[in-house]
Amino acid sequence: MDKFREAKALILVADFGSLAKAAVQENVTPAVISRRLDSLERRLGVKLLHRSTRSIKFTDVGIAFLEDCRRLTKEWDQVEDGISLGPREVSGYLNVTAPAAFGRIHIAPHATSFLKQHPKVKLSFNFTDKVLGFVQEGYDLSIRIGGTIDPNLVATELAVNKRVVCASPSYLKKMGMPKHPKDLLNHECLVLNYRDTSSNAWHFQENGVPFQVKTHGTIDCNDGEILKNWAIDGLGLVWRSTWEVQNELLNGKLITVLDEFSIPGYNIMAVYPHQRIVPTKVKEFINHLKKIYTIEIPPPKG
Repeated sequence: MDKFREAKALILVADFGSLAKAAVQENVTPAVISRRLDSLERRLGVKLLHRSTRSIKFTDVGIAFLEDCRRLTKEWDQVEDGISLGPREVSGYLNVTAPAAFGRIHIAPHATSFLKQHPKVKLSFNFTDKVLGFVQEGYDLSIRIGGTIDPNLVATELAVNKRVVCASPSYLKKMGMPKHPKDLLNHECLVLNYRDTSSNAWHFQENGVPFQVKTHGTIDCNDGEILKNWAIDGLGLVWRSTWEVQNELLNGKLITVLDEFSIPGYNIMAVYPHQRIVPTKVKEFINHLKKIYTIEIPPPKG
C-alpha cells in the first residue's frame, strides 16, 4: 500500500503542479507528500523530479516512470471494476480533454449534474484545440469532432454534427434567400480567419459531387462564437457546426439556408484507449453525455 501511495503522490504532483495542491487532493499536509516522494526516490535509487519552492521539474527517468505509474493505477482500477459484484460506487480522478469551444459549451455545464450522481469522482478538464495524447498527458477520455481515430483507441458516438449556412431573419429579409451556393458571392459572408489565413472556402455538394465556394465579406474574425453573434445581429451569413448554433436555430434567431447542398455530417465522439475493462468512471461519464446530447444536439431542420 505504501508503494501505491507513493506512486499516487507522484501522479498528483504531476497533475496539479505542486506539493500543496497534491496534498489537498489527498487530504494530507505537503510534508506528507514530500516524504512519500523522498521514500519513492530512495527505494528506486534515482532522482524522479527536481523540487524547489517555485517549481517542480521531472527528470527524464521521472517522466518515463510517471507514465508507468499512470498505466498501473489504471490497470488497478480495471481489476477492481472486473471483480466487483453488483453496483459499485464510482470514484477516482477522471481527466477529460475536449476542443476548447465545444468543451466550454457542451462539457463543462454538465459537470454539476454528473457530480451530483457521482460525488466521489474528481473531474479535471482541459479544453484545447490541440489533440492531446492519452498516456503522455494522462487523460482518461477525449472528445473528438470528426477526423480519423487511431486504431488503438475506442470511439463511441455521442451525436451527429453538420455544417450549415445560416443567417438572422432580418438579414434574409433585407438581402434575400440564396438559392444556390454560388449566390453567396452576392452576400455578406462572415468568414473565420485563423493564424493569419482566411478560411473563406465553404464546402458543399450537389448530386453527390463536392465543391467549394470562395466567400467574402467586410468583416472576419478568428473566433467562431463572435461570428455567430454577428450573424444574429444581422451582419451576414455564417457557416458553422450545428453544435455551435443549435440553440439559435431552435429559438429562431438563426435560420438555415442551402440545406440541400450540405456536405455529409460527421460524428462527435468520446474516445478512450483500448483496454480489456473500461473503467466505470469513463463509462458513466460517456453515458451521462449520451443522454444529454440525444436531446441537445438534434439534426438540423430543413
